[in-house]
Amino acid sequence: MSLLDQLNSVQKSAASVINGPVMIVAGAGSGKTRVLTYRIAHLLESNIPPYEILALTFTNKAANEMKERISRLVGVQAKNIWAGTFHSIFARILRQESEKIGYQRSFTIYDTEDQQNVIKNIMTSLNISRQQANPRAVQSRISGAKNQMISPQEYDDAAKDFFEQNVAKIYFEYQAKLFKNNAMDFDDLLLKPIELFQKFPNVLEKYQYHFKYLLVDEYQDTNRVQYVLINLLAKQFRNLCVVGDDAQSIYAFRGADIRNILDFERDYPEAKVFRLEQNYRSTKSILTAADAVIKNNRNQISKTLWTENPKGEKITVIEAEDDKDEGMQIAAHIQEYISREKLNLRDFAVLYRTNAQSRSVEDALRRSGIPYTIVGGVEFYKRKEIKDVLAYLRLIVNPMDEESLVRVINYPARGIGETTVEKLLTVATQKRISLFQTLQQARAVDSISERTKSSIAQFSALIAKYIEMKSKMSISELARAVVDELGILRSYKDEGTPEAIGRWENVQELLSAVTEFGAKNENATLEQFLEEVSLVSAVDTMADEKNSVTMMTLHSAKGLEYPVVFIAGVEEGLFPLYQAAPELNELEEERRLCYVGVTRAMKKLFLLYTHVRYRFGDVTYPVVSRFISEIPETLIQKISSRTKLQQASYNGIAQSRSRYERSIRKKNNEVFTPDKEVDYENESQEEIHLRTGALVEHETFGKGKVLQITGKGDSSKAVVNFHGIGPKHLMLKFAKLRILG
Repeated sequence: MSLLDQLNSVQKSAASVINGPVMIVAGAGSGKTRVLTYRIAHLLESNIPPYEILALTFTNKAANEMKERISRLVGVQAKNIWAGTFHSIFARILRQESEKIGYQRSFTIYDTEDQQNVIKNIMTSLNISRQQANPRAVQSRISGAKNQMISPQEYDDAAKDFFEQNVAKIYFEYQAKLFKNNAMDFDDLLLKPIELFQKFPNVLEKYQYHFKYLLVDEYQDTNRVQYVLINLLAKQFRNLCVVGDDAQSIYAFRGADIRNILDFERDYPEAKVFRLEQNYRSTKSILTAADAVIKNNRNQISKTLWTENPKGEKITVIEAEDDKDEGMQIAAHIQEYISREKLNLRDFAVLYRTNAQSRSVEDALRRSGIPYTIVGGVEFYKRKEIKDVLAYLRLIVNPMDEESLVRVINYPARGIGETTVEKLLTVATQKRISLFQTLQQARAVDSISERTKSSIAQFSALIAKYIEMKSKMSISELARAVVDELGILRSYKDEGTPEAIGRWENVQELLSAVTEFGAKNENATLEQFLEEVSLVSAVDTMADEKNSVTMMTLHSAKGLEYPVVFIAGVEEGLFPLYQAAPELNELEEERRLCYVGVTRAMKKLFLLYTHVRYRFGDVTYPVVSRFISEIPETLIQKISSRTKLQQASYNGIAQSRSRYERSIRKKNNEVFTPDKEVDYENESQEEIHLRTGALVEHETFGKGKVLQITGKGDSSKAVVNFHGIGPKHLMLKFAKLRILG
């Protein structure tokens, strides 16, 4: 019996073609990896030498699994196949050929930290300050330019503002520095082979004959540089097989270009196209829902998924009161499903659009005693940016907390290095006083420079000020004021990289947690909040993580599958994620991400949204996502947060909080929507004299009219109705309002 007889008819046809271009459009759960593996095995059985086969993947794990599967099918000859990631394969080629373009074969590969160190040194030599250009942001821009094959000169010619002009200057010097150091960054590992092939056609021809058969996995995730490389190698023999699914193209933020797969038939008019539409993973209900959602995209390759699996349960849409209730709903349904279906914890996955959403789910799972594992990230309260802010709050509560002090004494950077800290610790030991007390006496330490003494004095004064203010401010106001004065959020926004934006969101989510704790607990103290956080963060009592609920972002879930899947926060502005009206391309990528999330579920899918969500430190009132409305109602079972399951599990906590927030809205006779960020991100200001009815201007919300003023001094607040936005509650100390009349 032929190997290919183990495949279904379409899979068999796709795997059996040896020569010429082939595109395999593999729908979710349709056996993509199986087809790719059997296709390579078939090439080997057809007497194609293994060294003439090149398989490009996006992870080494995928490449290794492919080799192992092929070995089981055809034996040891699979070991001679070239299979690996784009970066590993072309680094291997460059080791052989780099001398032709001026590099020694022993070139160094710089990682992100190395790149940023080079950029910092260049900025110093060019007298470009950190205020003018953040090194991380510069590195991100240079990488983005390289992925689009934009040279330093082209970037300079297209520079639109002062920042981009500085990036261009650094970009020129950066490339020269790497060349001088005989080094390449990750982007160069793909750019330099193109340079090599274009300058030396004989080298290109050598590798075209070497790799007569090319296979590319996840073709929808390729960027422009990868697209060019693939087509250069395939140009001679055109034996190119690409496998992918346009409906799962979700990495545009990394430079992936969906046009590569959409335009494959334009690039290769003679290509044979096979559509793998039979799904082996999900129930009919789940698959029909996914198909209904994705068909709303205009830019796609037409296909209709189907399955012989049972119809299965309807999709459960849960209407939660708020994000706390959302987490508790998830925990309760996991417990109910385990009891009813006898499933293991590893059979459950909780997916979300942003990492910041994990906090409320983590809290609920821990309170319920449900072990979990976070994929692609660390636990919320263990993330560096969260621990840094918490260290400040702990230090304010307990100035003798030496660990917290050492953690933040030079964060953000204030010129107090490790050597200085060691000197201070020595003095503290000698005098038998706390490290914080030593800071307050640092002027008497002769071995520390006057400039450093000044920085120490400013830091200790900052902590002392908030120790004094702690009893005079609510915990929410205190946390916001500390974060604002430190400039943490502004620094992340200035950095502007995807990583920085994620940290910005996480700090905002921490402020949400503080606000939420204060709203739920009368006379809440900072000590109480920190105690709860420390208990929630304790993981030493958790069960073996091998049998635990999986938590991850939707992007991290690609390629995985679980019997039961929860997707949290299916709300407009969060999923799909956008700030203003979404552009078509952005919306379609978000819809593809929804398709990926839905098709991770094998037997049961839960979609959750809330009436109230604490986001970016504020109370927001989200609207259910359009993606839910795109699913036929016949496939949906709706559950309100007031079901018996919720009431039995939550003891009315969410309802009482909801009543509290409604009473505030009723009292003010308006929608309670506190200022989104600027009330505590901006610099503090001198007290201003406002009157009810005054016209004012806010640098973010524009012009508005003062409706109400409460409090005195630092506690003064105002309700301002902004044109086109509505009422906002502002702390006058931070709002920086300009009086117009």
